[in-house]
Amino acid sequence: MGRIFISAAHALKEPGGIDPGAIAGGTTEAREMILLRDLIVTELRTRHFEVLAAPDNQTTAQTIAWINSRAHQGDVALEIHIDAATNPSVRGASVFYIANNDQRKSNAELLLVGLLHRVPQLPNRGVKPDTASGLGNLIFCRQATIPSLLMDVGFLTSPDDRSLLQNRRRDFALGIADGIVSWSRAVDPGSENTSIQTVINITINGQNYSEKGVLINGNAYIPIDLVDRLRIDLSKAPNVRRVTYRQIVYIKAVELREFHVSISWDAASHTINLRSNLPISLGQIDHIMSRGYTSEVQLQLFLRNNNESGLVKFPDLPKLYREEASIEGVSYDMAFCQMCVETGFLRFGGDIKPEQNNFAGLATIGGSSAVASFDSARIGVRAHIQHLKAYASLEPLVKEVVDPRFSFVTRGIAPLIDQLSGRWSADLHYGAKITAMLKRLYESAGLL
Repeated sequence: MGRIFISAAHALKEPGGIDPGAIAGGTTEAREMILLRDLIVTELRTRHFEVLAAPDNQTTAQTIAWINSRAHQGDVALEIHIDAATNPSVRGASVFYIANNDQRKSNAELLLVGLLHRVPQLPNRGVKPDTASGLGNLIFCRQATIPSLLMDVGFLTSPDDRSLLQNRRRDFALGIADGIVSWSRAVDPGSENTSIQTVINITINGQNYSEKGVLINGNAYIPIDLVDRLRIDLSKAPNVRRVTYRQIVYIKAVELREFHVSISWDAASHTINLRSNLPISLGQIDHIMSRGYTSEVQLQLFLRNNNESGLVKFPDLPKLYREEASIEGVSYDMAFCQMCVETGFLRFGGDIKPEQNNFAGLATIGGSSAVASFDSARIGVRAHIQHLKAYASLEPLVKEVVDPRFSFVTRGIAPLIDQLSGRWSADLHYGAKITAMLKRLYESAGLL
């Protein structure tokens, strides 16, 4: 049986010291995950598994390198988190796996079932590809050389989840240990741990490619000459892993997603499908002043699929974003996705209430601690669009100003989504989260 690596997320050394992660209810993510990890390690060792706990005095990159330098075929790696949200009613456990890997998805289901069997009071948020995470990818799932998963054991900001974890920590540990054991046993040395499992077919834009790819740990790898043919410069992605097989260099196909190449897997024919001639102008995807590509129905479905009740109170919101953004020349796709990030798909929470019609966390003027309120959903959307235009353009507004802080923005200072990071929000990953949401929207609409 292979060994098990476990990392306690945010129990890590970062430039400013130990990162405590989320803070809520008088405790921190780091403290809770270290305590939980230690119980999991003890439980697994009583079951005669060899377990290696990643040191707590390393950065995230160092932790992954530490695991990779020690990993052997048949080993698995898990990172445990506890999430946070502005809305304290958001709760439940989930497991993330590397996108387009059915084996890892199955492994994630084993892990989640193990936890929920021991703690059935914990809501099930399901297993999800790492493309559904806030940043659109998870380096623990992508860069670990052995099968790896990332588990959110609940929400620290939820009083219910926090109480469950603190009062039934051993049950959490037993459930996660159960899941890890099932996962480890599913990693058969005769199949998944073979260095090269299967030779696979490749298509590009629906056409067969003459060279073959390979499966490694359930992930599709493609030859480097295909990457060159697609005119992709991997020098801008130093963390993309390369492997050599029979004197040919291969890279993990899912990494091409970061270069706007659509990836899908056909298990029946063992084919990795790549699509690069996309119907949207991806050169403009990061521009705030741009056109939108989705229909009103596609926006509705995206919102409904992520929060079924989101359209109940705001049934016209997709229509409003398309209309108001088009008037001012702002990408309604981008603005809609920013709304999804800011409100948690209209779940709201924190200082903002649904009746305030504030979909982008807009503040008032004069140093007030209150956030802005608007008379209707349309005016709230209009204020959001106007604030985006203030950042991204020097052009005058078409509609009369309703954004209370429009005049305080240095006009045109942030024409790109990523330039909103540290400006619209103190979060330095803010722009990346919006871009990741935008890619999820386009994938759901079949445009990416």
